[in-house]
Amino acid sequence: MTIDMHSHWRPPALIDALRARTTPPLIETDENGEEVLKSPRGVVPVSESFDDLDQRLVEMDKHGISTAVISLFGPFQWIERGPVEESLPLVQLYNDSTSEMCRAHPGRFAAYASLPLADMNAAATEFRRAMDLPGIIGAILPGNAFMTYEDAKAYTPLLEVANEKRAIVFIHWNPRPGDAWPRIPRTMDNAILRLGTLDMQASLSAVMMTLCFTDILEPYPNAFFHVHNLGGNIPFEIERLDHRHYLDTPNEALPSSQLRKPNLYVDCNSFGARSIDAGVAVYGADRIVFGTDGTDFGSDWSLKAVAETHLGDAERDMILHGNAARMMGHLTELAGQREAAE
Repeated sequence: MTIDMHSHWRPPALIDALRARTTPPLIETDENGEEVLKSPRGVVPVSESFDDLDQRLVEMDKHGISTAVISLFGPFQWIERGPVEESLPLVQLYNDSTSEMCRAHPGRFAAYASLPLADMNAAATEFRRAMDLPGIIGAILPGNAFMTYEDAKAYTPLLEVANEKRAIVFIHWNPRPGDAWPRIPRTMDNAILRLGTLDMQASLSAVMMTLCFTDILEPYPNAFFHVHNLGGNIPFEIERLDHRHYLDTPNEALPSSQLRKPNLYVDCNSFGARSIDAGVAVYGADRIVFGTDGTDFGSDWSLKAVAETHLGDAERDMILHGNAARMMGHLTELAGQREAAE
């Protein structure tokens, strides 16, 4: 059995709601007769989003993925950043629709809730409400919220809910309400690669600096934290971090000794075998979970990558199933649980 902790989706009900809007984010028909999502991130064809549930289940079965943890597809996350009177009904629609999908397919799906991030009190209230819905195991929060210690402190109300509910916080590369975005001008050469790889990975590295090298996680021992894409470039820069330590702060603990937190996990989405091996060397196999982005290509890519690592069978099983089951088994039913119990 394999658990996919990083799998995006958007429910058809949300599409209908966005068709009815007159300001971004909204869905409209372009001059070519194609439906497109318009948001501050740009224009994306709706056909490129993920919403075919039957196809998703076929692909999961094909790849041996027993449970997929769903989060809102990136361009649609702009519903989280508007004024609370606009964002709250939309995120509630998403959370309720996704929970219904989990209820309809017990054990096959779990989900990260979306929250109205322009108002921390409203976000905390919705987080608590969502955690009572079947299948909801935590919430997705933007990477920009954790790039510095002060940024992260502003999200204390949500971290407190996660700790109270023993829930998972999925930190995903994205802006907060009001952040300038994208950081890479669309007119720049190789803009997609610069934004979706260089900027993303550097941002996630900054997130890991906050989570690992400050005390931000200490008040929340019952919560779990999940950062995607191996936590940025940390596995490839740790030797450089240690080198700077010896030069600048030789009396402090080595950076490489501060990366293994008991409630912090990273996923291996989009990386190959060499990178996963590097991640295991830094974090340990017991702190890496499996991720695919929720596509057939991503599933094939990530499974092949894990299979080609230098890890043993026990370590591969941790990444493919065991670590995720430990994070979320107390929050929702997983495929195979009943059979195993019997």
